Order: sequence, then C-alpha cells, then structure tokens
Amino acid sequence: MSNMTPLQQLVLDVTSRIPYGEVRSYTWVANLISRPRAQRFVGNTLARNPFPILIPCHRVIRGNGSLGGFAGGLELKRRLIALERKAPRSP
Repeated sequence: MSNMTPLQQLVLDVTSRIPYGEVRSYTWVANLISRPRAQRFVGNTLARNPFPILIPCHRVIRGNGSLGGFAGGLELKRRLIALERKAPRSP
C-alpha cells in the first residue's frame, strides 16, 4: 500500500471495518474520511484495492442500493454479498 496516498489508505482502512454480511455506500465511506463529496474518489481507490480478500471492497455499494463497480465483475460482487448475508455470523 506504499504507493497509495494517506487518504487512499484511510479509504481502505474504513472499508476494512465494514462488518461481514453488511454493506455501506460510497457516500458513507466518503463521510468517514471527512470528504462528503468524494464518492468517486472512494470508488477509484477501491478499484485499486491491493488486498480484496482482506479489504472487502465488495461491501461498498451505491447510495441507491445498486452495486456500483467491482474489479471481479458485478456478478461476483452480487454473489459475495448474497453469500455473506446468508452465512451465520460468529457471536
């Protein structure tokens, strides 16, 4: 992640804390990094996510509930979200 700016690293950190089985919007992430109009920046940063297994960028969706983008393709994003919602959560 050394090739990312501190603000991009913050986007990834915020995204890494989205709970399993839940989704958040690009606006939600932008607000948490104190850049409420930076939804596109958030999306572009997540598109460069170097660790998609550790940083669950598939959990970030558009504010209107549509999926937005995903490097692995929208069908995979849809399936990952559905899988996480169905799986039992640990206590």
